[in-house]
Amino acid sequence: QVQLKDSGGQPVQTGGSLKLSCAASGLTFSNYAMGWFRQGPGTARDVVAAINRRGGSTYYAHSVNGRFTISRDNAKNMVYLQMNDLKPDDTAVYYCAAALDSRGTRGTVPAAPGYDYWGQGTQVTVSS
Repeated sequence: QVQLKDSGGQPVQTGGSLKLSCAASGLTFSNYAMGWFRQGPGTARDVVAAINRRGGSTYYAHSVNGRFTISRDNAKNMVYLQMNDLKPDDTAVYYCAAALDSRGTRGTVPAAPGYDYWGQGTQVTVSS
């Protein structure tokens, strides 16, 4: 059974930093591209960042480029999202997701429909 357990969300003030973590189990982690998404109240679930299965290629949404960093540790089955200079607009539930890429041809996957498994979400609240 595939499980993605995302964690690390908490209240933080504007300008602060957080590091989200996602622990994957029940899958061959290195065969999966990974992504972080977020969903605010009344909004769609949008991509924040994505990383290919080897970790050598990344994608960022324009709104977070230069502030957020996605990384992964295939030996530990973990993916991370380092978030710096947080703004109130970053307030959302953050989800990690896994997209099968057994042939290594998909690279980064920047859209939600491309993902096969999702974490339960972790709340990030940025106050001004």
